Amino acid sequence: MRRILLFLCLIASSALFAQLPRNLLTSTTRVSLYDDYDGSIYMKSRYKESSVIDEKSGTFDAKLKYNIYSDALEYSSQSKLYEVVKSPTIHARIDGDYFYYCEFKNQRGSNRDGYYVLVELTDRYRIYKKFTLKIKDPEKKGPIISGPSEPGTLRMITSYYLEESGVIMELPMNKKEMLAAFNDKENELKDYLKKERIRLRKEEDLIRLVARYNALKSSDSSPSRSLLSNTDRGN
Repeated sequence: MRRILLFLCLIASSALFAQLPRNLLTSTTRVSLYDDYDGSIYMKSRYKESSVIDEKSGTFDAKLKYNIYSDALEYSSQSKLYEVVKSPTIHARIDGDYFYYCEFKNQRGSNRDGYYVLVELTDRYRIYKKFTLKIKDPEKKGPIISGPSEPGTLRMITSYYLEESGVIMELPMNKKEMLAAFNDKENELKDYLKKERIRLRKEEDLIRLVARYNALKSSDSSPSRSLLSNTDRGN
């Protein structure tokens, strides 16, 4: 949490940033594998004015775009392509999204390293979202007629995660699965979903639901108030 707060404070207080130094970058090559597919491997097609913070050296200006396929923050200079070094101590803000390279584990202990975008921050837990690609390859017309009948497609998928002490659980977008995940407060949450007309695919509503669950757990007399203690999901 200290790193997150440091990032937010420096971003808010810095007016002029230096240019991004070379030691925060690593060379990379352009991914051309999906050039003929409909859609993009990028979150946004254009480079955006961004801020990069290295906790060891400061805050810097850069134009970045997020490559979902490579899970990389890309930077272009003098016709050469780079990506920001992947490190838990180097973060970036692109168009209001705060990207953190996190070394998380799921509830079964498997590594889930990668870039996550901070959505909600509290003293007890955080909510992140992560972008992945759904790739559909071209479909061939048949063995006689060559060439694809339909182009390949790329579609960005947004998944949300609840994180507590470095452990994450993917938040279900299905009402039944969500209630099963938080089964110790199922009845209370079921009433809350109905009363507040919560739509799980709406980010603001998802945040509200987790906050409600946290409030219920905080008032619980049980010794264990961990938000992830009643779930066992293999994300």
